Amino acid sequence: MQNINEIEELIKVISKLPGLGPKSAKRIVLKLMNNKDELIKPMAKALADVYKNISRCNICGILKSNTIQCNYSNCEITGSEYDKICVVENISDQWSVESSSIFKGYFHILGGTISSADKNKDELLINSLVERVKIGKIKEVILATSATVEGQTTAFYIQDSLKNTNVKISKLAQGLPVGGEIENLDDGTLISAFKNRQSFKK
Repeated sequence: MQNINEIEELIKVISKLPGLGPKSAKRIVLKLMNNKDELIKPMAKALADVYKNISRCNICGILKSNTIQCNYSNCEITGSEYDKICVVENISDQWSVESSSIFKGYFHILGGTISSADKNKDELLINSLVERVKIGKIKEVILATSATVEGQTTAFYIQDSLKNTNVKISKLAQGLPVGGEIENLDDGTLISAFKNRQSFKK
């Protein structure tokens, strides 16, 4: 294979994506190069548009257009008013819950777990969650963190952070396997976990 710096750099970048290694990245790059006008050009524009116009909300963590301005008392992202917040670790978890259509309410994406190698509780959006509960008309916070040690540690920390509020705190229950991550669960398992959620005791 001829060493072309631009191609090698593209392979390196693509190989960093989840589920992809150098071999898969090479096949993707070859496909792109064989379809430059149909794939590379529109992909480059789409990536540039996302980089320029889309960001995570610094209050709830959801992906949003930069034209949307949110504050604690008004969520312009959903455009609706709810009395429940579902707390998940990552955006992929939010998408999984949304696809199951079991939950109707606000989402709060932490951005990881307390015990993640590159995260600590100060970097997660836990303080903004507490503010959302205090300021908004929230009746229930559903902790949909993974059934891993890190996920459960984060859930208990959030529970403790919300102990001085009147909000009901619940967690996903039956159907969520030990060690399971939300984004990897099928719709039936998620629906069972939400329907059978259990309340935390304060």
